[in-house]
Amino acid sequence: MTNAMLQLTAYHIDAFTDRVFRGNPASVVILDNWLDDTTLQAIAAEHNLAETAFVVPGDAVHDLRWFTPTCEVDLCGHATLASAYVLLHCRHGFNAPLRFASRSAGELGVDEADGMLWLDFPARPAQTVEQAPAAIEAALGAHSVEWYVGANHLAVFKDAATVAALDPDMRALAKCNREDNSGVIATAPADDGVHDFVSRYFAPAHGIDEDPVTGSAHCTSAPYWGARLNKTELAGRQISQRGGTVMCRLAGERVHLGGHAVRYAESRIFIDLEDAKP
Repeated sequence: MTNAMLQLTAYHIDAFTDRVFRGNPASVVILDNWLDDTTLQAIAAEHNLAETAFVVPGDAVHDLRWFTPTCEVDLCGHATLASAYVLLHCRHGFNAPLRFASRSAGELGVDEADGMLWLDFPARPAQTVEQAPAAIEAALGAHSVEWYVGANHLAVFKDAATVAALDPDMRALAKCNREDNSGVIATAPADDGVHDFVSRYFAPAHGIDEDPVTGSAHCTSAPYWGARLNKTELAGRQISQRGGTVMCRLAGERVHLGGHAVRYAESRIFIDLEDAKP
């Protein structure tokens, strides 16, 4: 090893689940200070998970950023949940509630209650449009009954079976995603007697064909279903292959998202800073 060798600890956390191999996996890397963006993106690409979170702990507020394998994102629920789990259950000296400073979504809170971690996130309600974007709907391969546009597209389908059966043309969907820098939430009423709604989330232009469980998408889907069902507390189930449950509480301009997390692995990262220079 050289004097320029940087060593970091990475945690692999499965979020929005209490069992490994379920929910959404995230890598969490704890930093003393920020590295350059090229190195952060290279680490995220090397991990090749939906998101890698980077945390620089502070005295009261902890800096937090999220990267997919191809880009930085402005808000990520499961990697924030994973980051809070790491600080509270894998490190020493941290207590709930936690406060995170993000670059695009403002300050985010995480508390621990009812045996779960609860994210305090901004609500992102979408606006209805009269007609679904033809190219996106064609890429999804099914006709929606309602369509909304906001931070992401929200496509509402008649039943859970239709959402489960979606087999999008990812190349066509990626082309649509790149045009407006968004993903697509496909949602429908749940029919299992346990959850209020189901969803899936597609963002191939961001390096994620289908995200297993997307906390930030519930900042849009929960306000929609809350208004439709006249409820402020809802249970959402993301019916990806891995699957996961997101509990939702509406609080005006905020959405509180509750879920479990479990540690799968810890590892060491070794980076020669001379080789990592842009």
